[in-house]
Amino acid sequence: MLANYLSSSFFLPSLRFLSSSAQLRVLKIGDVLQKTRIFSDLDVIEYSKVSHDTNPLHFDAEFAKNAGFQDRVVYGMLVASLFPQIISAHFPGAIYASQSLHFKLPVYVGEEIVGKVEATIVRENKKKYLVKFLTKCFKNGDLLVLDGEALAVLPTLSIE
Repeated sequence: MLANYLSSSFFLPSLRFLSSSAQLRVLKIGDVLQKTRIFSDLDVIEYSKVSHDTNPLHFDAEFAKNAGFQDRVVYGMLVASLFPQIISAHFPGAIYASQSLHFKLPVYVGEEIVGKVEATIVRENKKKYLVKFLTKCFKNGDLLVLDGEALAVLPTLSIE
């Protein structure tokens, strides 16, 4: 059971085990970090509680269908939360400075979503690193549902 918990991607999207042969990985331009997640009914309910957003598009399938969607829609900002989660999982102590978002397609409860961040600019500034990332989420392998750019201040370029 502990092995299942540790291998789950809910809280620990990336585990790095050190050994004498482990090599330090350093972030460079072009590097891509990613996380896969399936958003559940509970995720939508919990997000609604925190955000106080009770839009029926997220809770009422009939309402969503009448609005032109196939089913209930996962909150776009909940999907976008993959980006700071990916960055902070690999760079503990990272400061998320900005994010632009472009919503392309809806995400429905139960769909597998792959979030990716790609380093495009890396600059050192006062013993910290300012990094610009391209941010993208996909469903069904290659359908782009969300993209944008993020700016983060990283304490190190060492990838955990």
